[in-house]
Order: sequence, then C-alpha cells, then structure tokens
Amino acid sequence: MTRPTTKEIQATAQIAGVPVNEEIATRISNSLGPAFEGFAAIAGTLPFDLEPALYPLAQAAKVSK
Repeated sequence: MTRPTTKEIQATAQIAGVPVNEEIATRISNSLGPAFEGFAAIAGTLPFDLEPALYPLAQAAKVSK
C-alpha cells in the first residue's frame, strides 16, 4: 500500500468518469497520503488489503457457512 501519486489519482478519476486536473489530483493525493502512510506498517496483513471489491462475496460466504 503506497501513497497514490498525482498521475494515479488522475487515472482513477478518469476511469470513474470524473476527470480532475493536476492541481486537484495533487490535493487529493496530499490529503489521502497520511492515511496510506499510517497503514503502511500493517499493509499486506489485512484480509481485504488488495481487493476490497471482493468484500461482499467474502461476507456472503462467511454468513452461509
């Protein structure tokens, strides 16, 4: 888990259909950065660290057991 770069923010926003300019992407990156840095110590240890989109599937599987 690393701090998102301005280019990564712009690419993600473009895919989401909400393109942002470089200044806004930099502001987003700077505001999210501390959260990513705070979780760096436990990165890779959380079960949904890499693919949070699968969380509903995992929850459904856990409930049905």
